[in-house]
Amino acid sequence: MYSPSNTPAAPQQLSSSTPRVNSYTEWDPLEEVIVGIADDATIPAWHVALKATMPEKHWQFFREHGGKAFDPALIASANRELDMLAKILEAEGVTVVRPERTPFTKPFSTPDWSSRGGLYAAMPRDIMLVTGDEIIEAPMPWRSRYFEIHAYRSLLKTYFAAGARWTAAPKPQLPDHLYDNEYEEPQGDEPDRWVINEFEPCFDAADFVHCGADIFYFRSHTTNQAGAAWLQRHLGPKYRFHEIGCNDRHRMHIDTTFLPLAPGKVLVNPDRMVKLPPVLRGWEALPAPPPCTPDSEPLYFSGKWLSMNILMLDEHRAIVAAHEENLMSALRGWGITPIPCPFQAFYNFGGSIHCATLDIRRRGGLQSYCL
Repeated sequence: MYSPSNTPAAPQQLSSSTPRVNSYTEWDPLEEVIVGIADDATIPAWHVALKATMPEKHWQFFREHGGKAFDPALIASANRELDMLAKILEAEGVTVVRPERTPFTKPFSTPDWSSRGGLYAAMPRDIMLVTGDEIIEAPMPWRSRYFEIHAYRSLLKTYFAAGARWTAAPKPQLPDHLYDNEYEEPQGDEPDRWVINEFEPCFDAADFVHCGADIFYFRSHTTNQAGAAWLQRHLGPKYRFHEIGCNDRHRMHIDTTFLPLAPGKVLVNPDRMVKLPPVLRGWEALPAPPPCTPDSEPLYFSGKWLSMNILMLDEHRAIVAAHEENLMSALRGWGITPIPCPFQAFYNFGGSIHCATLDIRRRGGLQSYCL
């Protein structure tokens, strides 16, 4: 049974001058958040973009079942965990909002291609980036996610009406020639090879994290350099962008490799992280301990390092998957109180607590925390 930590903050009463959307870091006190839903989660149709990131043992699963709904029992388990996450956040004084249920099993098409279905509305951090008072829709390269933003449109209109800036990055065409259709994973010392090229700007919002005026990202199979360049030019000179290195041939989404926790503290993946960027000189790199997820979990989309995918409520409290006992112990040693939330079933949809949420409002302003 969950009980709130010590003295949870009461939900903030917004004045007319308080921005409804406001987020600059991963650790300022959290006041409002979107929590995803797993309803109607659909197995994505097979495409070469999946080949570059998905575990090879599941490729045949996607080939055979793409466009069909996930197992209803798995969806129900994930939804129970998401509902518990929402309750924990509300008990800690955070306002929680949810997307609309959307029929992702419906096929759709553009003039250039068709898809047997969509994906889900479970991972709002993949599809939207909040920077200050602006929400940016990401130009995602997976065709199955082309209309995923529709599940959030009512929320976006509400935030826009409340004064937020609402921007959509250039909607990508996603033609065949965006992709390396002959993609094979590089071996040994071969250079990185990417499943998407620079034909048009593409990025997943989850390939970026905020440290105030500094934004960290990596080149991945879901973010190309044109996408990072578009975002940097759009946000302008108030922000500095820093590309990090990563020893992962399947890289997709930065928050299982590099996740800032507080000023001067960043959680890093000891298997993937090359080195901290020079602007973080003096920061403490905290190596994530071994994950605790059992081998019996299918993990259709990713690996066990979802353990790192935690949500900071402020500099001193983090919501963590309840089975990740190694990480919770490490966090206590680093002066951070872990708040456990059951989340093991949700891992099978390719994310954890950080992915399943999107910070809408944190108490704080734009400042620099880096050299």
